[in-house]
Amino acid sequence: MLPHALTLLSGASLTFAFAPFHLWPVTFLAVAIAVYQLARSKNGFLTGWLFGFGWFGAGISWVHVSIADYGGLPLLASIGLMALLSAYLAMYAAMSFWLTKKYFQPMLWPLALPFFWFIGEWLRSWVLTGFPWLSLGYSQLQSPISGWIPVIGETGVTALIILLSTTLAVYQFKLHWLRICIIYTVVFLSGYIASNYQWVNLDKTVQVSMVQGNIAQSLRWTPEQDRPTMKKYRKLTEPLWESDLILWPEAAIPKLEPLAIDYLVNLDKVAAKHNTSVVTGIVNYNHETKAAWNSMIVLGKKEEDAQQGNYSYFHPNRYAKHHLLPIGEFVPFEEWLRNVAPLFDLPMSSFSRGDFQQANLVANGLKLAPALCFEIAFPRQVLANVQSDTDIIVTVSNDAWFGRSHGPAQHLQIAQMRALETGKSVIRATNNGITAFINPFGEVTSRLPQFEAGSLTSPVAVTRGQTPYRFWGDLAPFTLVITLFGWALYLRKGRR
Repeated sequence: MLPHALTLLSGASLTFAFAPFHLWPVTFLAVAIAVYQLARSKNGFLTGWLFGFGWFGAGISWVHVSIADYGGLPLLASIGLMALLSAYLAMYAAMSFWLTKKYFQPMLWPLALPFFWFIGEWLRSWVLTGFPWLSLGYSQLQSPISGWIPVIGETGVTALIILLSTTLAVYQFKLHWLRICIIYTVVFLSGYIASNYQWVNLDKTVQVSMVQGNIAQSLRWTPEQDRPTMKKYRKLTEPLWESDLILWPEAAIPKLEPLAIDYLVNLDKVAAKHNTSVVTGIVNYNHETKAAWNSMIVLGKKEEDAQQGNYSYFHPNRYAKHHLLPIGEFVPFEEWLRNVAPLFDLPMSSFSRGDFQQANLVANGLKLAPALCFEIAFPRQVLANVQSDTDIIVTVSNDAWFGRSHGPAQHLQIAQMRALETGKSVIRATNNGITAFINPFGEVTSRLPQFEAGSLTSPVAVTRGQTPYRFWGDLAPFTLVITLFGWALYLRKGRR
């Protein structure tokens, strides 16, 4: 039982490697312990599953907050659902460990496991619409190997982590200390050197403001609170009209778009009068087709030299969310599950899906690549929407679902990774935090405190050029892991 407990705890310790703790060395130690246990275990699948269950059981414990507080389920049921989700996510680590142990000798694991892990993480980001949260590479934003992120992305850095950790686990340090030190030195030193290279160039800076309304989740879809919420956002925006762009969070306007047209038209005119644009989240609903979209729209000036606003209902300068959050935004097996528990009948939990790739929003002459809430965790979708002339990545969210847990800090860390991967500034507006400006190097330059209403203004860098990862995407990390795997197969065949 002790080895099983150690494996479970090693997975749980990964929580401290991610935001808000940022103890990045923990990742290498935790994975190394799990692989060490794998070498001594008869059941590779169980070892991988225990590691994964600890990893997600502790790391995404914030899911319990949203289920317990807003899902209408008793405490025991909410914990059970969170455990079920963690058990499912742990299956990908379990399969990676099982395949590695089944087909390769331990000395070849540093070459084979990165490939199986890469495939497992790709499946985790795709199956059942995907849940790529807490991928290991996110933990390295503040480590020396962060310089590799603009080159091979978070997915490639995850492969490096598996390579380095497995090397530490399977080679006896007393016998192979020189080999281990050389491998670590090459990866860390090259990452540090790469972190000092600027892949993109500054084109200009623009002044951007963001508004954080801090509306309680229990009030967001209460009809009598619609007008107070809309008035609050207008009031918070009044001092900000000198900015080139103003960003409101996800569904900042609580009324359905067809019912808020008068408000939107007025805001559009006022923004245009002050030579600026407002980008806001809103829910659009077609009464004829019964289709709803979680959207972002542009109000005020579209082009920099425009003399008036551009808003009209269903105008094309908008974005509809593609990656919908299961349960929160769509319900699998809807006809059956909606009758089971209040959790499956939450307000606004039946959205239609926007296209995977959509045109950039254009606001006051700026081209904006949008990512709505959960979508910022999907690097391939973000890359698909960042074009050569994209100026800024904008992401809006409502993290009120997660209370005072570490979920919002992890969400911000994911947005930082997208900035570093693409070499683009990321501006992130949320309902109750964490609203923040992120520069093209993945650094948070300013942020608002959580659970406070307010606004934040900052100069934002517009860059030109592209990082290797934006050019190659996941082709580079896939080439890395397939090369390592091919080498493992060659050595395996030679030993036979």
